[in-house]
Amino acid sequence: MKERIQRLKMKNKWKKLFYSLLAFNIFIIILLLALIFWPVSQNEIPVTEEQMEQDSSEFVIRTSKQNLNSLVNAYIEKLLGDTRHHYRISLEDDVHLIGELPVFSTTVPLSVHFEPLVQENGDLILKQRSISVGLLELPNQKIMEYMDKYLPMPEWVTVNPKEQEIYVAVTDMDIQSNFQVAVQTIDLEANNLAFKLKIPYETLGIEMLRD
Repeated sequence: MKERIQRLKMKNKWKKLFYSLLAFNIFIIILLLALIFWPVSQNEIPVTEEQMEQDSSEFVIRTSKQNLNSLVNAYIEKLLGDTRHHYRISLEDDVHLIGELPVFSTTVPLSVHFEPLVQENGDLILKQRSISVGLLELPNQKIMEYMDKYLPMPEWVTVNPKEQEIYVAVTDMDIQSNFQVAVQTIDLEANNLAFKLKIPYETLGIEMLRD
């Protein structure tokens, strides 16, 4: 009789453990589905404030994608500093972002290809063409939301997961020399890159006489 009671107790114990494990697995699945399909956020594109018109001269600077690639990655390396995050840019026939995204207790390789679109005001939009995070199958918008959350970026760069693009407000870059930069042309396939550089006379200590 005692053995029968013990067997029943053991059986009930295993049932409780089984249902507890089942409930835990269901909870994890629901949590993952919620993370994947939760509506993505939409960041606002920065509006460039109108600045007082200063006396200045404008120059057009042409360069190669190799030179720009080195400059961009040097900036990114300084931005990331001693953080545990890692990514870099490779200018090929398009803009290729290569890095890692933290997922739970590990990281997965990130690869995103963008098409650069020059805006009338001299800013740049990087339109997503293809995207992948290792072997994980996630919606593109969700991956871009993770990029926005985990990859450090300058204040003048805005990730817009909903539109699957990155807005690069080049005209808002804080340059120590007080020069103003704008994009004129970016044709990566032809290796034709041109930027407008406006130099205020005030920066050079030159005062223009006015009537």
